[in-house]
Amino acid sequence: MDPIQNPYAPGAGQRPPALTGRDDELAAFDVVLARVAKGRPERSMVLTGLRGVGKTVLLNTLRSSAVRAGWGTGKLEARPGQSLRRPLGAALHMAVRELGHPSQTETVLGTVRSFVEADAKPGAKLRDRWNPGINVPPTRGRADSGDIEIDLVEVLTDIGGLALDLGTGVALHIDEMQDLEPPDVSAVCAACHELSQQGLPLIVVGAGLPHLPAVLSASKSYSERLFRYVRIDRLPREAADAALVEPAAEEGAAYAPEALAALYRATGGYPYFIQAYGKAVWDAAPSSPIGPDDVAVAVPQAESELAVGFFGSRYERATPAEREYLRAMAEIGGEDPVGTAEVAAHLDRKPQSLSPARDSLLKKGLVYSGERGKVQFTVPHFGRYLRGATVAE
Repeated sequence: MDPIQNPYAPGAGQRPPALTGRDDELAAFDVVLARVAKGRPERSMVLTGLRGVGKTVLLNTLRSSAVRAGWGTGKLEARPGQSLRRPLGAALHMAVRELGHPSQTETVLGTVRSFVEADAKPGAKLRDRWNPGINVPPTRGRADSGDIEIDLVEVLTDIGGLALDLGTGVALHIDEMQDLEPPDVSAVCAACHELSQQGLPLIVVGAGLPHLPAVLSASKSYSERLFRYVRIDRLPREAADAALVEPAAEEGAAYAPEALAALYRATGGYPYFIQAYGKAVWDAAPSSPIGPDDVAVAVPQAESELAVGFFGSRYERATPAEREYLRAMAEIGGEDPVGTAEVAAHLDRKPQSLSPARDSLLKKGLVYSGERGKVQFTVPHFGRYLRGATVAE
């Protein structure tokens, strides 16, 4: 098979050639856009799921739907320890500009600038302040109190009011939402609550790991009523097959049924793995149709690449103590949730002595806690990798 014509795209957040199995989520978002356009109440949306299930791809696709509907949109990726103001200010600047009507947006852009510049340290020199690229003066006394919750409510209210006046809407997309700092999470929830009460056409579309609903709930008890939670999981067999077959057909190639069955067993239906294994199988197959023997040849190559790039890069971020904790999780439960007490017993250690390693793994996003006293890998097949790999310390 010609590697130049290889249609598969195993990149982080890269849209696959065939986005399959997400029709329900796309249709539901179209309903949200249409309802908001008619002044109907709607909740913001939060996508949750493991790494590699396509949350970022879906988030970007939903943003494209909002753009097609004539909305203003902005996107940011949360990072641990990073203040929300600068990336959010840039995203809001983009959203307001997409609305057009410069004569009506000037005042709101001034509020966005005030919101961003409130992050500057007292007494900072002008050259040390971050320039948001907004060429209008800041609106004094609006979104500049220094309290992120007050300021975010004010800036989003102003933008939502502008969108209402223009007869359109604004969608703010936040990736890796679980990495927002606690005060920022509280501010986002408070702002969504205020927007909902005022009926303003501004929604937040977030994406994050499975414990994101718990993060939001811990911040504001009413968050469960603010957001529509959508769990993004691995693809069912039919959709997984389509993700392989449709791009191949565009290049005049096909799969034998046995090859598709073997690939589903190898990938587990996880979208990132489908792209990674599909790319390796295409390069390994001498001709079409791609058969089970081609899959057998390609699987070790795909797993070797995943071991370095997908799994290995994450494992390398862990300290020796954290790696010990990860291996214990894999040995006890494989891919399933395991009790923290079980990990301690397996390592013959006191649970308290393992708390620093567990907490650090949680902060690094390598594990999450879906229920009290249990932890689970954020990366699918990570347990299989840890059990099968000989990792050099």
